[in-house]
Amino acid sequence: MDLMAIAQGIEASGIATAIRDSIYAGPIINVFHVIGVVLVFGTISIVDLRLLGFPGNGRSLSLVTHDLLKWTWIGFAVAAVTGVLMFTANATTFYINTEFRLKLVALALAGINMFIYELITARHADLWDKDVPTPTAAKLAGALSLIFWVAVIFLGRWIGYTKGFNFDIPVELDLENLF
Repeated sequence: MDLMAIAQGIEASGIATAIRDSIYAGPIINVFHVIGVVLVFGTISIVDLRLLGFPGNGRSLSLVTHDLLKWTWIGFAVAAVTGVLMFTANATTFYINTEFRLKLVALALAGINMFIYELITARHADLWDKDVPTPTAAKLAGALSLIFWVAVIFLGRWIGYTKGFNFDIPVELDLENLF
């Protein structure tokens, strides 16, 4: 099936039209998307810096991870839902946008990196959790995670400057007397 046709169908949906036609929906969705991404990156970067050997104030990696993981997933859920909503509103524009595609690649690489870390390296974290220097594989996972998430953020911001959004203000809108 033609992916552009799918994107056109998504963009023609009622929810997409409602988002595009509202002067508030797009900006509000975008704000919540940024909040979700900040929550993800903030919590992930603390764990990644800990993996890279930065001190954790005497707290083990497992304790730091346990405390932050729920916030990471909340942020990810918010970012994912709002990201899908933003995509829906302008699916054809996003579909052909190179930065959007690269963002998805960076996001996939961050996920693959996390999966490999959890599958291989974190499995033996009890041996190096607090007192032993972090193994090279864990440091590499932390460094790659930071790189991939910075790429996701950079590319996400870049989308807005490459015509990734198209929220047209209705012509009949009187901005001077809005409030």
